[in-house]
Amino acid sequence: MDAEIELKLFFLPENKNNLINEINHLFSGDFQSDVVLSNGYFDTEDLQLRHWDMGLRVRGRNGEREQTIKTAGKVVGGIHSRPEYNVAIDADTPELSLFPAAIWPEGADLGATQARLGCVFHTDFRRLTWHVTEGESRIEIALDEGTISSGNKSEPLCELEFELLSGVPADLLSLADKLVAKVPMRLGKASKAQRGYRLAGLGGKRALEVLEGVPLAGVSDAGAGFALIIETALERWQLLEDLLAQSSGDPLGAAPLWARLRTAVMLLDAACRQFGVMTDTLAAGFSEILAQLDFIDEAQALALIAENRDELLGRRPDSKRWQDDAAHRLKSDDLLARLERLWRLPAYGQVQLAMVSLLFKKPQAEGQIATSASSSMAAPTMAASTMPASTIATIAAQRLQQCLDELVAIERAAASNSTIELSAELLSPALRDAGAELESMRLADITFGELYEPAARRHYRAAWQDAKQRFDVLGAYQLLGKLAGPDAEMHDWLDDKGVTLNFGARQSLAALLALKPYWHLSAIGT
Repeated sequence: MDAEIELKLFFLPENKNNLINEINHLFSGDFQSDVVLSNGYFDTEDLQLRHWDMGLRVRGRNGEREQTIKTAGKVVGGIHSRPEYNVAIDADTPELSLFPAAIWPEGADLGATQARLGCVFHTDFRRLTWHVTEGESRIEIALDEGTISSGNKSEPLCELEFELLSGVPADLLSLADKLVAKVPMRLGKASKAQRGYRLAGLGGKRALEVLEGVPLAGVSDAGAGFALIIETALERWQLLEDLLAQSSGDPLGAAPLWARLRTAVMLLDAACRQFGVMTDTLAAGFSEILAQLDFIDEAQALALIAENRDELLGRRPDSKRWQDDAAHRLKSDDLLARLERLWRLPAYGQVQLAMVSLLFKKPQAEGQIATSASSSMAAPTMAASTMPASTIATIAAQRLQQCLDELVAIERAAASNSTIELSAELLSPALRDAGAELESMRLADITFGELYEPAARRHYRAAWQDAKQRFDVLGAYQLLGKLAGPDAEMHDWLDDKGVTLNFGARQSLAALLALKPYWHLSAIGT
């Protein structure tokens, strides 16, 4: 058995030649091989091997064949660690009995499974490999470029893998960081097998629930809490971009996925600031990514109009016209092209790698994160990398209270003006500020909320959700005003709605601020 530890990155086909040139420039004398690999992946019709969390393939190379099975492993960020077993064979079909008996689940009927095996999909690609030295480690770089196919369906395969031959996993990140600084790439979570099953229509439709909170209950150490926050948000980011890549034909379904992806990125940004590991370079990277996500608010508003959620358009006789117009505008915005533009952004992969680097930092002393000077977006290398000396609960309460204090200040300033302000954009300036601070509070709640009693948090969040719903509707009406152009009747109708909703939003904020904050209670386990 080989315990495979590797880092996987995805690149766009257009960047293949630049990537090869950069690797050759860095490691001119370390090129190993250029081979074409043909791989058949096998399973039963009821996906028995997949249920056992195993992947089985037969690989053809230079007229020779090898069967490989990979058993259950773990992916942290982009680092894959998974046991694998390899056996040379003469046939095109694998023989399960050739693998060690100990790897199979208790009671597994190998004979019945063998009889039902069939090829589910193929991966055929050219592989270039280099064996290089980085830091203390010997690493194999493998560049795979080809296709994944099943029946009459196929998709491009463009992956760069760094496999640890000897040494330490941190050197995988150091090496990857050098290349991502030159060629745009992103973390690769989905394996070739996962992508193949999905292409074959056997991957299942994954429903991704809204991230309600990071599972911090029972965590007290600040460093452990920070690592869990980063791991949770980074995993969500990767899952969401994968779902978005599959949702190009469903813009209404893609809009909420985009919003969740932005939440994951913002959560990572906020955590890095809160825990004192933000660098100027990393902050600039987050800023570049979030600037590319500015379209999301409008996309969400269009989706709300198109679906006429919350009876947004009331009893207007022309409501169907506005719904159709919003749906058309949303569909005409090529959301898949937006995703690919993100992937072309150098900061995109650099920030992802920086987050993985933070996960692999081991505390050098209480409250301190070790740093790696090789990473261009790594955590600060001096005193700024010191974690707060308090517990995660103390940090949580401070951040949540800071958001509340800001919201209170905004509301008091608005209350000093007895009139309800209306602008041409429907939202009063005070409410725009309050909406932004509510978003900050939402991120803090997602990050730290599960440290507290669920019942108290649920009651507080219900008031927050009421305020958020009103802000969402105001945003949709604001967009309707832009779409209406010179339509005077629509603008009169929106003005009436704006007065009511501005007042309702103020009332919702007042109700929220009247509640006792749940973080004033002791955190669970403290």
